[in-house]
Amino acid sequence: MASLSNSETSFDVVIIGYGPTGATLANLLVMNGLTVAVLERESEIYHLPRAVHFDDETMRVFQTVGIGDALSEKLYVNPGMRFVGQNGKLLMDWPRPQEVGPQAWYASYRFHQPDLETLLRQALVQREGATIRANCEVVKLNDIGEMVEIECRDRLTGEVLEFRAGYVVGCDGARSMVRAAIGGDMEDLGFHERWLVIDALLKRERPDLGDHSVQYCNPDRPSTYCRSPGNRRRWELTVLDHENDEEITQQSRVWELLSDWITPEDAELERCAVYTFHSAIAAHWRKGRMMIAGDAAHLTPPFMGQGMCAGIRDASNLGWKLALCAHGLADPSLLDSYQEERSPHVREFITTAIRLGGLINTLDRDSALSNAKQDGPESVRMRSILPVLGASDLAGLGDLDTQHKGRLFSQPILSDGQRMDDLIGYAPVLITRDPVQPGPDADMLSLNAVDHPQIRGALDVLGVNAVLLRPDRYILATANTDQEIIRLAGTAFPSPLVARVT
Repeated sequence: MASLSNSETSFDVVIIGYGPTGATLANLLVMNGLTVAVLERESEIYHLPRAVHFDDETMRVFQTVGIGDALSEKLYVNPGMRFVGQNGKLLMDWPRPQEVGPQAWYASYRFHQPDLETLLRQALVQREGATIRANCEVVKLNDIGEMVEIECRDRLTGEVLEFRAGYVVGCDGARSMVRAAIGGDMEDLGFHERWLVIDALLKRERPDLGDHSVQYCNPDRPSTYCRSPGNRRRWELTVLDHENDEEITQQSRVWELLSDWITPEDAELERCAVYTFHSAIAAHWRKGRMMIAGDAAHLTPPFMGQGMCAGIRDASNLGWKLALCAHGLADPSLLDSYQEERSPHVREFITTAIRLGGLINTLDRDSALSNAKQDGPESVRMRSILPVLGASDLAGLGDLDTQHKGRLFSQPILSDGQRMDDLIGYAPVLITRDPVQPGPDADMLSLNAVDHPQIRGALDVLGVNAVLLRPDRYILATANTDQEIIRLAGTAFPSPLVARVT
């Protein structure tokens, strides 16, 4: 058993689970000067596709971590999704812009998850303060008040290891043992369906398959087609009640199901697996020094491609709060705002995905179309949703907490051509029309429209003269009058030293 007095077994934060959520959170924490251990049950990155979509907000987080440009070379910009009826008629269109948008990235991307995980892990191992332990199964957690004790077993040698951490975050998936240690049930939001997921590699060009994702709203067997990077394609098909997993994943049966699209001459099968898609939110995301994120905290049906995005948002929201608490710059009660803000936010994505599932399954078209607008006499157009964070008593700025609080702020391009986040880093920033000097107690950068003209347009959209942004790019408060701006500039927003990209 490893010695608890050994400095290599004591960390500011231990993260359990090294998927995209855990790896992103680990990067953000070590960027803020924390010592972090990541404990992963498996030996290496899972080599097959899982999540296949993320959005522009998620890409901003990857940009902050430092992998945005490298990742962009491995992506396919998604032109949108179409919902098609049994007779081939377009029921609803969800076009995604094909130009860079307000977040300084495209609105929608398709990706290969091993590519993303490789870049996240490469970024982490190059940063000081990170320790990664693979083949490590956590068997016991004990919050003793001032820290958490973690007992693990090496899956290869059987060796028992112990670690201590100021905080533990479970990014350990739907069967999270950290969630079990916290206690509390998952709130069931009512969606549970088995779907067959098929990943294929095209052997030849098939432009007739199309570049859009397509949801086939067929009452006999609802299904989905996804265009992924390169020659990768995915199909997802509903598994009927009388079908069993073993039978439907036989190659002969899979090719029969794919016969409307491709044959063995067109492609080779990379993976066939049955998944049960769920919709649920954990009742408790935190207990003392233990927290959960990603699938451990919520499960989202795949019809919006927002499952992994939700976990990355969790990491971005939680990371700076954990850093402040671990550095002793904020009271641990700050961590209560994590669930308060994130749970209502992710609920909107889950409920919208459930409504879209109702359209795909031809069960509830009217509910699905509540997020759409008429686009001609026969079809409608889906509107992307931009939920506001749940209410939390985070700022303590009284009347400056306007209707814009909790909304994601855009990313202007600065006068030197770089994206705003590359200058800021994972830190707060005061954005104003005219130059303003932050107060003596405010540890943050200040940007203004005089030096950076595109900032003016971002403020015009909100109709304000100043914005105080949190490190996760959400608005903490806005101001208009000189007096209000002075109050914003004097806000004490303690932040650990952040390595800014210049």
